[in-house]
This record gives sequence, structure tokens and C-alpha cells, in this order.
Amino acid sequence: MAITDVGVYAHLTADDIESLRRELDGIREDVERARGVRDARYVRRTIMGQRVLEVAARAAIIGARTRPGLYLGVLGLGVAKSIENMELGHNVSHGQWDWMNEPEIHSTTWEWDMACVSAQWKHYHNYLHHKYTNVLGMDDDIGFGIMRVSRDQQWRPIYLIQPVQNFLLALGFEWGIGLHDIKLGKLRGTEEERAHTRSQLRALGRKIRRQVVKDYVLLPALSGSRWRRTLAANASANVLRNLWAYLVIFCGHFPDGAEKFHPDDIADETRGEWYLRQMLGTANFDAGPALAFMSGNLCYQIEHHLYPDLPSNRYAEIAERVRAVCDKYDLPYTTGPLAKQYLLTLRTIVKLSLPDRYLRDTADDAPETGSERRFTAPAVSTISPLTGRRRGLRTALRDLRSARRRTGRAAATAGGGTAPAAAGGAGDPAYARTA
Repeated sequence: MAITDVGVYAHLTADDIESLRRELDGIREDVERARGVRDARYVRRTIMGQRVLEVAARAAIIGARTRPGLYLGVLGLGVAKSIENMELGHNVSHGQWDWMNEPEIHSTTWEWDMACVSAQWKHYHNYLHHKYTNVLGMDDDIGFGIMRVSRDQQWRPIYLIQPVQNFLLALGFEWGIGLHDIKLGKLRGTEEERAHTRSQLRALGRKIRRQVVKDYVLLPALSGSRWRRTLAANASANVLRNLWAYLVIFCGHFPDGAEKFHPDDIADETRGEWYLRQMLGTANFDAGPALAFMSGNLCYQIEHHLYPDLPSNRYAEIAERVRAVCDKYDLPYTTGPLAKQYLLTLRTIVKLSLPDRYLRDTADDAPETGSERRFTAPAVSTISPLTGRRRGLRTALRDLRSARRRTGRAAATAGGGTAPAAAGGAGDPAYARTA
């Protein structure tokens, strides 16, 4: 099953977790004290730059005399929409700039340029997803309700087509996000549930109508004889934005190492345990300044989940301190190149579309999901008398992988074929030596 005790899985005692909490709270306090003119200048310049880029891209689309010029305009428009969606809409809606007390850049007033209604997104994302990150049955972002991304999710025949569903979701990501908070089944519920759902549908309908009129009626009409070009460019830019947002979000939640949790784990959860769950349940991808900006700084998904309401331009410096904390407590810091993180995500989507009988690993010990049962017995980290360094979860996972490789090589040498399914999992002696 999924992780039922995050402290046991992380090899940390209650005192360790409380110490971890104090260090992570300290990072928040330092950033809150330091934010000011530099951060305000950053978000204002981002808004201005995004709007200038969008106007320039639309002008290039209308005025381009060559195909390369047209394609450059479409790409520019896609980039402008991605910036508005990721670095502005997403982060402003998290309240990252509420401390400025500017109505134009506030989570209660910002409405982003996509089909999703900001108020509905804030409900399921800010509250449900960020509070119950990767908790089975409580976080609807686990597979977005249509895909199986953990072995703890019971297989159903519909999952056979989830690679196709994944592709369609990527193309129309804004529409999937727009519908995500609306539970159509409640139209058959109580009168209160029906009224609430109908209200949500009306709000979504108004937002969709506004977006469709803007991108596919008004702006093409203003383009005169080149209305077809503008219509196609707007549709293409929206698809580019959808694909990019999908890629960033999926690489932050579904690569190997982004763990899942059982609802029992969050009963009486402390703040330190919540921090720990965010660190173990999310993943980063490696990015320089340009790629970080284009991702809305969500290449730092771990830092974002620890501090969703701190300014995104601070995540790079926060990441250095969070990595140091992970090193101190011997915790994994899940990151890697963007292409690798997505290929790991895609592998999970494809292989978990199959029934369990075709899968070698278990729900307790698989690359994309695991639990404390993968270890021989509950254990806590220890301090090496030789190096003075802590030996905890990161070392234990590394030892399990080494044991699995040794078992595989031994089986191949003996002509035994593939390694046993539980190699390196619960009962493996390799962990006992490090506990």
C-alpha cells in the first residue's frame, strides 16, 4: 500500500521531524522578512514584458509576409500565454504577491487567460491539492481522475486507453483543468449539491464563452482579411500553452520518487510531517534561469509545495537551503533533467495501464510508488561514528537499488532469468545492515 507513516518511511523520529520543521519554518521567516522592492519590481516587469510580447506576437501574426515570420509570431504568442498561465496566473492565484496589497496583482482579483475559472481552480488546487498532496482518495490531482499513476489504485479496463487519454489531456489541458473541480455526479445528489454544481457549470460556461469570443471571434474579426490566420494562430498558441503546462505539472508530480500516501498517514498530522510529505511527494526538474522562468519556477516543485505563497522568484535561493536540509537529514531530493523526468512519468502512465498481473513490482516497492514496507523493519536514521554523517532514507533507498542490481546480476549469471519481484523490498537484508 501507499506510505502509512511518513516519519517511519523517512527514517526520522518525532524529534527529528520537529527539528526539520523548525529549519523549514526558519527559511520561510527569512524570505518573508527579505521580500520587498526587488520582488515587487520582478512581478511588475513580468506583467509588462508578457503583455508587450503578446502584442508583438499578434502584430507579427497579422503582418508576417513569410511562413517563418508567421511561425515566429505563433511561437511568441504561445510563450506569452505560457508566461501568463504559469508565472503570473498560477503564482498570483496562490497569493504570492498579496503582501503588496495591489488590487491588480492579488489572488482575489486575478482572472487568467484560459478556460478554467480562477475561483474554482483555487478551491481544488490551493486547498485540496496542496493540503492533501498525493493522499490517495483525497487529492484528485493523482492521475487527474482519469489515469492510474499508482499501484494502490485498483486497475480497471478503462485504464487500457490511458496513454491515449494522457495525450488528449495534454492537448486540451486547460479544458481538463477547467472541469477538474466540477463533480458532475453531484447533479444526482442533494438539492444543495445540485445547486452548487449548476452554479459551477454556469460560471465555467461564462468563462468559456469569454475565451472563445476573444480568441476565435473578436481577434480574428479585428484581423480583417487575415482572420483565418489569426484564428489558426490563436488555436495553435493555446495548444502550445496547454502542452507546456501539462509537461511542467506532470513532471512535478509523477516521476519516480514522488511518493503516494495513505489517508491514515495524515491523521493528527503535525506541521513537520506535512513538510515532510511535500518533500517526498513532489519532484523537481533541472533548469537554468530561462527555463525556470518559463515554467513559472515550477521546476522547483518541491519548494513550491513547501512554500506555495512565497514569491516564485525566490525559489532558486530557497532550493539551495532545502537541498542542504535534505543532505542534513539524509532525505532524497528528487530532481533530474526535464526529458528524463517526463520519460519516467510517461513510463508510469503506460505500464500502469496494464493489469497488475503484467507488472513485476509491488505497491510497496516499485520505482514510481512505495511504502515503509519496502524496508525490513521500521528504522530511524543513525549517525556514522566514522564520518559523522546521518544514514537515513536516502542511503537506505540507495542500498535497496544496489541490492536489486546485485540480485539481478546473480540471477542472470545463474541462468535464472529476471530477478524476483521483491528483490530489494521488504525482507531484503541490504537495508538491515544500514538501519
